[in-house]
Amino acid sequence: MTNSSQYDQLDDLDRMILVELCLDGRKSVTKLAEKLGISTTSCSVRVRRLVSERVIVGFRALLDPKKMDQCHVAFVEIKLEDTTEAALIAFDEAVGSVPELEQCHLIAGSFDYLLKVRTKDMQAYRQVLVESISELPHVASVSTYLSMDTVKEIDLIPAL
Repeated sequence: MTNSSQYDQLDDLDRMILVELCLDGRKSVTKLAEKLGISTTSCSVRVRRLVSERVIVGFRALLDPKKMDQCHVAFVEIKLEDTTEAALIAFDEAVGSVPELEQCHLIAGSFDYLLKVRTKDMQAYRQVLVESISELPHVASVSTYLSMDTVKEIDLIPAL
């Protein structure tokens, strides 16, 4: 690869495959090839290449949080007492042990990490906060923002 991004290296057909699979990851290679007007073999080779190059990193089921009784969403700002590389690594490794933690982002700003935590209710969140989040390595302070409603939430669908 050159200095351009891997996405820049994809042709229009690769991008159309990605869009179609983002919209329906269960679509068979046969149906995908039909939709794109190419042979099943060609389509299969391209999908396998996109997987092997880790452009496609997996397929998964998207669950309805309401049906899973996981509607309580909190966004949590974390400020660390220490931001050395070793402290960041320790924090990054430890967040993997918190199953309620849906997302964790290292932030450039007035705090260090932004977490998205999904639980059943406020009581369950409080337990996660006290027993897990506050106990993560190097945590100096925590601020919680509660989501009242999800207005828009989408998975990445590439632009053609």
